[in-house]
Amino acid sequence: MAKKSGLGKGLNSLFNEADAEVGNKRDVTTLPIKKIKPNKNQPRKNFDSSELAELSDSIKLNGILQPLLVREKNNYYEIVAGERRYQAAKLAKLEEIPVVIKAISDEEVFKLALIENLQRSDLTPIEEARGYKQLIKQDNLTQDELSKILSKSRSAIANTLRLLDLPEEVQNLMAEGRISAGHARAILTVSGKEGRIKLAQKVIEENLSVRQTENLAPLFSVITAERPKRQPTPQSYKRAARQLRMALDTTVKVRNVRGKNKIEIEFADEDELSVLVEKLVSIREM
Repeated sequence: MAKKSGLGKGLNSLFNEADAEVGNKRDVTTLPIKKIKPNKNQPRKNFDSSELAELSDSIKLNGILQPLLVREKNNYYEIVAGERRYQAAKLAKLEEIPVVIKAISDEEVFKLALIENLQRSDLTPIEEARGYKQLIKQDNLTQDELSKILSKSRSAIANTLRLLDLPEEVQNLMAEGRISAGHARAILTVSGKEGRIKLAQKVIEENLSVRQTENLAPLFSVITAERPKRQPTPQSYKRAARQLRMALDTTVKVRNVRGKNKIEIEFADEDELSVLVEKLVSIREM
C-alpha cells in the first residue's frame, strides 16, 4: 500500500525544483533536445496544435523560462514533467533546452506526470479518468487513498472514474474534446452501449447543450435499449424445414421462439388445411 504522507512531500519537493526560474538556477542545466524523449506513459495524449504554436512563438522570443523535469534512462533523458514545453521547443527548432535532472523511480514517474497535468488543467476528463485508473492499479490504492494523494474529494475521483463506463467510441470523443464532461455524465444515464453511442453522435451532429442532452437521455434509454442477440438457426432445423416443404408443398418454418421449438406450416384456407392434414395422416400411416 502506498505511503501517502511521504509521497506528497516528495512530489512537492520535485516540483519546487522543476519550477525553478530565472534567479534560482542551481539545479538547472541544458541538454540537446535530440537527447530528450517523451514518456510513452504520459497521461496526456493530445496537445492542441494552436496552443502549441502560441507557446512556440513565445519560446522563440523569450526562451523556456521553466525547465523540464527529466530523468536519465539508458542513453537518453526521459521527460517526467514538461512535455508540452518540449513539443513547443521542437516547433521553435531549439537545439538545447533547460532541464532539471533527477533520479526518479518508475513508480513515481507516472504520478508526477499526472499531478503536473492536473495542476495545470491540461488533461481532458477522460485522460484524467484513465490516469486515476492506472494509479489505482499500479499502487493498489483505494479511491479514498487516491483522493488524499491528489488533494481531491473522493466523490470527484469516483465521478471521474465513472467516465470509463462509457463505450470506447464515446471516450475517444471526449479525449478529442468533442464532447464535455457534462455531456458525458448525461450520456451515462442512458442504459446500454448502443444508446450511449447514438446519443453522443447526436450531441456532435446537432451541437447539443448539456441541458438538451440531459432531456434527450431518457428517450434514448427507451428507444435504443439493447436487445438480446438472436441465436442463429441450427442447420438441422433448416434441413427439417426443407424436407417438410417438399413433402407438404407449402412454406414450413422450424425455429425456436422464446425458448420453445416450433414447426410452423403455412396454409391459405380451410381446403388447403384439409389437404395438409390428409398428407400428414398418410405420412404417419406409412
